[in-house]
Amino acid sequence: MYKEINTAEGLKELFREKGTLRGYAFQDMDFRPYADIASECWYKDCIFLGGEGVTILRHRMDSKCMVFPSFKDMPFSPFTGHLYTSDTLYDGYVPGEPASYAATYDCKVYRHYLDAGKQATGVKETLARILHDRSMNDAMNDFLNGFDERSVVGIMGGHGLSRNDGCYRKVVLVSKALTEGGCLMVSGGGPGAMEATHLGAWLAGRDEKDVDEALEMLSCAPSYKDELWLETAFRVMKRFPCPKYVSLGIPTWLYGHEPATPFATHIAKYFDNSTREDNIITIAKGGIIYSPGSAGTMQEIFQDAVQNHYLSFGYASPMIFLDKEFWTESMPVYRLMEHLIEKGKYNNLLLSITDSISDIVTTINDFRNNRY
Repeated sequence: MYKEINTAEGLKELFREKGTLRGYAFQDMDFRPYADIASECWYKDCIFLGGEGVTILRHRMDSKCMVFPSFKDMPFSPFTGHLYTSDTLYDGYVPGEPASYAATYDCKVYRHYLDAGKQATGVKETLARILHDRSMNDAMNDFLNGFDERSVVGIMGGHGLSRNDGCYRKVVLVSKALTEGGCLMVSGGGPGAMEATHLGAWLAGRDEKDVDEALEMLSCAPSYKDELWLETAFRVMKRFPCPKYVSLGIPTWLYGHEPATPFATHIAKYFDNSTREDNIITIAKGGIIYSPGSAGTMQEIFQDAVQNHYLSFGYASPMIFLDKEFWTESMPVYRLMEHLIEKGKYNNLLLSITDSISDIVTTINDFRNNRY
């Protein structure tokens, strides 16, 4: 196991040891401010992931050390040592100027992603993306270490869910209540039901009238395709600043035309959608709530069912379907799941279906408290 150093403070503290440094992974570190003391140390079996000033240390490294380049010609760092935030993804955005989105970090990376090809064939591009997503995994795992695994709850649903839809408001209130009860809410980090998840977490601790005011502010841009979709989100964040709670969004540049919701306080954005999808399902060990969706949500339901059927992580977690009419009539997946359970094709599934916010909260809390 390598001991990771990914902050300037951590690097400064490490150099107080001097002498020989063994088994460290330096993630995008700038050694130049510490050139004198850094050049006095010996480096044994260390990994240098990008960074600046590494060349001055090469004569102090043993043969087991590995040095990865910085990929300076890329618009993204493959060695990001932290999760994204709305500030980092939307760096360059000017409030009141929706067109300024084109100048943001997020948009620049997306354009590069398209130009290089969604399925890149070049070795350098492929390697850079893999290293970036590995860094996201690492940063996300560090973040999740601060939470009990059964407190991590996911909400899945369609990206096209309108901000003016009654179901959007329900998702907001479900997420708000669960967040206030100690859950970390997770979603795919995009618009629609995903945005509603993080808006609920953002407004946790506030009155329901604040929820209604926020929804009214968002109502003029109900779809992510509307020019003011992002602008109105930032207006709400300004009106209700400094959230008391946190949430985790996990979007992907594969769907980069759907902007990531800025309401997520922590964002793990990936190039590889399969890694992203698996992470969402895997980390939500406290259960997943399924609001109405289409093809992507269907995929997530059956992926989740497989993990629960095989008890892949030692136990099954709740699968809660929100909106009885949708899941039994419009998209009768719930009936299919019940049929497959009856036929013995699925075991261990903890299924429930409801239109009630309080029922969802009770089900999640009962599971967290090991009542079943």
